[in-house]
Amino acid sequence: MTNKEDKQGRVLSSDYMHWSKTQANARFNLATSGMPNFPLRDLPVKIEELEITGTSGYGYPPLLEALAAKSGVSKECVVAAAGTSMANHLAMATLIAPGDEVLIEQPTYGLLLEVARYLGAEVKRFARKINNRFAVDVEEISRQLTARTRLVVLTNLHNPSSALIDDSTVREIREAARRVDARVLVDEAYLEAAHEISPRSSFHLGEEFVVTSSLTKFYGLSGLRCGWILAAPDLAKKMWRLNDLFASTPVHAAERLSVTALKNIEVPAARARRLLEANRPLLISFLRSRQDLEWAEQEYGTVAFPRVLHADVGKLCGLLAQKYETSVVPGRFFEMPDHIRIGIGCETEALAAGLERLGAALDELRA
Repeated sequence: MTNKEDKQGRVLSSDYMHWSKTQANARFNLATSGMPNFPLRDLPVKIEELEITGTSGYGYPPLLEALAAKSGVSKECVVAAAGTSMANHLAMATLIAPGDEVLIEQPTYGLLLEVARYLGAEVKRFARKINNRFAVDVEEISRQLTARTRLVVLTNLHNPSSALIDDSTVREIREAARRVDARVLVDEAYLEAAHEISPRSSFHLGEEFVVTSSLTKFYGLSGLRCGWILAAPDLAKKMWRLNDLFASTPVHAAERLSVTALKNIEVPAARARRLLEANRPLLISFLRSRQDLEWAEQEYGTVAFPRVLHADVGKLCGLLAQKYETSVVPGRFFEMPDHIRIGIGCETEALAAGLERLGAALDELRA
């Protein structure tokens, strides 16, 4: 037993979240995975439209209607949650019981793995490999599935690589899960960062799917904590009731602000598109210029996950922080300690400067 685990071996904390809250911030922050914070002044918010307290019950109706319209579903399929992280926790807590088998991609966002272990699941993994551009191998998923598998968990776009799972692959995953009567949880927090092709949510491809997302990553509206789950109506009802134990009553002012944001969502969306269209060529040019980084090039997304070939990642991150005022995410938080995650969701000038410093640190360590 460690300070992260209880006597049953359940995970009780997240090393990554602790690191991100205490060490990730830097003058040139390439550790962030979403867009810069969107300012309140750029939304048409009127103080007289806000209230501290309101009647939400099982969802604030205007918010549920706005999320349903955005997602193209009925509002009976929508469960509001405090960000994608809480949405994932609530979804998994509804879908699995202690001892259930859960199959999770590797690498993946750490909280998905830690929540499953906290809930007492027996966790199995399937690999997403850099030499396959972090694509999903449906045959491997099928081999790993058993009669005890209750849930398959993956991210789309993939966190940490930004790889996209296309509709054809999603359908194959659906058929594999259907054979053992398992559900598929898809964290789609980054999916809208593939705005060039407007991919549709996995939720529309079959009743096996439960989907989570939020206004955080693509829109830069983290402070609203506007997350949601898309699930079949019977599951959605169970999630609302279970959430009585977790969150009970949401912050009503945030609900109202979220409705305003959704009504004007094209404003932060346009800013995000402009930034990504300016920043992605900088990232691609940098990574193509480095012989000491191996990268599975992706067309979309806000992050990249290159392998560092000729330096120790711990030393690299330490040097970046201490000398170059720059942060990236160490790959150990994704169980791949020879990788780093680079985020491009910052102002273009900051990204250019951060990449220059990353290159200088790599050169210094190699010399």
